[in-house]
Amino acid sequence: MGTELGQEDERPPHQVFVDRFELGVCPVTRAEYEGFVDATGHEPPRDWSHPPFAQPDLPVVGVSWHDGVAYCAWRSEEEGRPVRLPTEAEWEFAARGRQDALFPWGDAMPEWIPHGGRGPLQAPWPVMLGEPTDFGLFGIATNVHEWCADWHDKDYYSRSPERNPAGPDHGVRRASRGGSWRHVHTMCRVTLRSKLDPSFRYNDYGFRLARSL
Repeated sequence: MGTELGQEDERPPHQVFVDRFELGVCPVTRAEYEGFVDATGHEPPRDWSHPPFAQPDLPVVGVSWHDGVAYCAWRSEEEGRPVRLPTEAEWEFAARGRQDALFPWGDAMPEWIPHGGRGPLQAPWPVMLGEPTDFGLFGIATNVHEWCADWHDKDYYSRSPERNPAGPDHGVRRASRGGSWRHVHTMCRVTLRSKLDPSFRYNDYGFRLARSL
């Protein structure tokens, strides 16, 4: 995890091990989240009725960290198989794939990225647009920020455990990973970390499911 070439909270680079897990091929979609809202009466996300975010195959956005956790609890009960938000370590492992590169697809911006990876765009793009990574994932590190389970601490890498690091025990902001359609560059490197108050609902924040095996 991490790199010497990035920001302070990406250092130091260090080796970690994670137990076997599954990660969603793509972020949770608007259609999937709508099923949750309809079934539970959960408060809809920010800008839920805004037409650019209403297409069923777009990633759901405008969800807080707490919303993501609530969706995971509902989905777990519905399917009888527990799902959760990924840890930062799991997310970075999945985004890196089998290579050591800036992006999940290599060191160059993939040609299929809308507008050459330059933003801001009008809205996120459909979750299955583009090519899968060598782990079979779509859209990871680009399109929307993805909530992770961990609290964020800029100094955590200097003391994190070697096996299954899950972030500090407490904090102020929750970690997130990946690029955003709203940014000047819509894709970011696999080591880049971001963080946000877990109650905030920004319309470029979504999430992807994880499951322990």
